[in-house]
Amino acid sequence: MGQQQQVPLPAPTPDDFGFEYHVPSGWDAIDAQSTLPEVKAQQSANAKTDEEKKEIACIQVPVSARKGQPPSFLATMALPFDCFGQIMTEKDLPGFAEGASEGPRAFFDFSDPTFGSYKLGDHSMWIERAKGNPKGHPEMGYTLEVACSLLKRAAVCWMTVAGDEASLKQFEGTAVTLDGDFNAELVPANAFEKKPGM
Repeated sequence: MGQQQQVPLPAPTPDDFGFEYHVPSGWDAIDAQSTLPEVKAQQSANAKTDEEKKEIACIQVPVSARKGQPPSFLATMALPFDCFGQIMTEKDLPGFAEGASEGPRAFFDFSDPTFGSYKLGDHSMWIERAKGNPKGHPEMGYTLEVACSLLKRAAVCWMTVAGDEASLKQFEGTAVTLDGDFNAELVPANAFEKKPGM
């Protein structure tokens, strides 16, 4: 018993970052936090700037789940500002979202992205949706959706790779609380509608 066992840090909870989002019923929570070090090492090797490396090192995954056959996945990724050492602004959201969706892009080919923006209370949301399929399986249709916002303590992205329309709707229709503001659904039906003047 000479070896000192490392005590794992407690897994972060959404509350640590100022939001609440509960895994929809029928989805099984999975522990993405435990596979995070490998993913981070791989992404860090591809990072182009020190800032990117720092962002990757700070990312936390407080919620992750999977469902069904073909499997659908969802996750939330948070970048706490106290770790990152700076506060992001809305113009940083698309780049952060792109980084958050790097994981699935390693296993799926996505194309035809559409982008939108909407408000949940006082929070501006940035959203992207793309169609895709697992690499080498063009017959399997998937939808990637990433919605991101800036909270008081962190930048957060909610992401799904949905294998069917029902899973996508569950992801979008789940209630979310942002900095104490309750919203009945993460993604409203009009998220991708073009706003006048855009």
